[in-house]
Parts: sequence; structure tokens; C-alpha cells
Amino acid sequence: MITRSCLLACALVTALASHRSMAGSTMMVVSVPDQKLVVLHDGAQVAKFAISTSRFGIGDRPRSYATPLGSLEVASKIGGNSPLGAVFHGRRPTGEVLAPNAQGRDPIVTRILCLRGLESQNANAFGRGIYIHGTPQERLIGRPASFGCIRMRSRDILKVYDAALVGTKVKILNLPVSQALHNLVVSSQQHKGAV
Repeated sequence: MITRSCLLACALVTALASHRSMAGSTMMVVSVPDQKLVVLHDGAQVAKFAISTSRFGIGDRPRSYATPLGSLEVASKIGGNSPLGAVFHGRRPTGEVLAPNAQGRDPIVTRILCLRGLESQNANAFGRGIYIHGTPQERLIGRPASFGCIRMRSRDILKVYDAALVGTKVKILNLPVSQALHNLVVSSQQHKGAV
């Protein structure tokens, strides 16, 4: 029996395989209230994943540990050849590998997508080290638990990492997924009508 998550992963791989060089056609939308990350390709949803944003709320003030809102982009990708659960410190692999829900520390694992803010409301994101990354604390996924970043299960960040190119747009919104996607469609239609 084929599971829904398997179908979503297959759809994501298929949709992206023919468009790998088109960073502009892939976009990610993060819903803070729903604790979800949606991958869009050419405006169509191809995957949705549970995530964790900050336990300290939303914002971009330095040392606030909050998750910034607004339009950002993938500035760099780290860890492409690392094993599942590889631990990173200072954006470098340490050689340690952790299993999901390993006891103890809470490091960054598996993959890192470094984010750069594109608006005044998130201009500090890159300097603050705001990432989309894997976490060994997978039992906390689905509720705010991070220190500002967007955390994902290791198996999920692998898929998102492969889907994203440097320059891929990321919208972090304080809206439910359904409303965020509706607003994007309306905005896109208005932009096309204005051209």
C-alpha cells in the first residue's frame, strides 16, 4: 500500500526533476500558526511537512530567539553529502551522528538551508543564523520549540534541501496555510493583471 507521504515525496521529486535549474519556480511557505512548511512548484503545492518555529514567538530582533516573518530566500545550502543525523556546529559537520529523538543536546543535524531576509522586518535573519534545518528532537515537531529557526524531521529536510536552490524564495507567515496560499494566488493574479 502506498502511503500519502510517499505519494507527496514522489510528486515532489517528479515535479522538480524536470525543473532543477529554475529556482524561481519553486517556493516555500511556512505557516507559524499551523506549524507547516509547504513546497510550491509553479504555484502548485507539491509537498507539506510538519515543522517547529520558535518557542519565543515571532520577530527579528537580535538575540530574541524569535522566528522572523516575511519574504526571505535560501542564501546557502550546507551538508549535501552528510548522513542522516549528522551533527553540525558552526555550520561544519562534527563527525557525530544522532538518531531521531536521541537524548541529550539539541544540535542542528542532517542539512542546513541558511536564510537571508529580503525585507526590513527580517533584515537580521542571516546575521542571526536563521536556518531551515534538521533536529534530533523530532517528538517536538508540530509545535513551537526552536530558538528562531525552522526545524524539520531529518527525513523531511532531505526532501526540502533537494527541492531548494540558492535563491529559492521562502515566505514565513503568521497565517494558516490555507489563507497564506489563497493570498499568494490573489497576489499573483493581481501582479499578472498589472503587467
